[in-house]
Amino acid sequence: MDSLYARTGFDISRTITRNYSTSFFSAVNLLAKDIREAIFGIYGFVRLADEIVDSFTDYDRQYLLNRFEQDYAEAIQQGISTNPVINAFELTVRKYRIDRHLIEAFLKSMRADLSHPGYSRKSDIEEYIYGSASAVGLMCLRVFTGTDDVLYEKLQQPAMKLGSAFQKVNFLRDLRTDLEVLDRVYFPELNRQNFNETHKQQIITEIESEFAEAYQGIRQLPSNSRLGVFIAYRYYTKLLQKIKKTPAHKLITHRIRIADVSKALLLSHTLLLNKINLI
Repeated sequence: MDSLYARTGFDISRTITRNYSTSFFSAVNLLAKDIREAIFGIYGFVRLADEIVDSFTDYDRQYLLNRFEQDYAEAIQQGISTNPVINAFELTVRKYRIDRHLIEAFLKSMRADLSHPGYSRKSDIEEYIYGSASAVGLMCLRVFTGTDDVLYEKLQQPAMKLGSAFQKVNFLRDLRTDLEVLDRVYFPELNRQNFNETHKQQIITEIESEFAEAYQGIRQLPSNSRLGVFIAYRYYTKLLQKIKKTPAHKLITHRIRIADVSKALLLSHTLLLNKINLI
């Protein structure tokens, strides 16, 4: 469907990406032009759902998420949506044969954020992370690998590890908001009473292991996507390094971020590595 309406939906998703995550926007712009639009389409959809459950606290979020899911279900049936972001996403899903179970897992995790204040079992948080992050990574992987089903199967595990690592870094970065504003606890260790350096290091060690496995997968990605995914990986590993140096008690009260000048330097260095074939 190549129409003004379809292009407008992708343009809106592109704007959402740029406004909500300059780092991810920069990474997507390093992807090959023919797949860039699809990744914007995925990000617009998942960001809109995430915004409903995280930011619309003065409204009936349950009702709004129900409407969002209903609009998506109708897009599946009709092949079009009057919501331009959902329309762009559905076009992407159909073009790249994205597994509907991945989308169902994602929406299940979004719904959990409306009613689940905390997780006490590792299996429960792993299920949440699969839906909220790993499944999204697999959606993107399907775009990156196109019709190469063998490569898609081969890189599934590293893609899931990368999504999981990204999500856990976000947990550590957003501790204050999750605890004080959203009243959520994603790990038993993550609370103001007992979160300490030991707990922090346990989580960081787990993240570092996931990043190591993810990196091996990144190196095997097609040339259309390797550089873009690698810069996103570098942004997050840089953020993890900063979190690692931050005392546990400070993570509870401050949101850790990477300065724009540091991001620019990281981007320049990564482009140089790519130019001399060191990625």
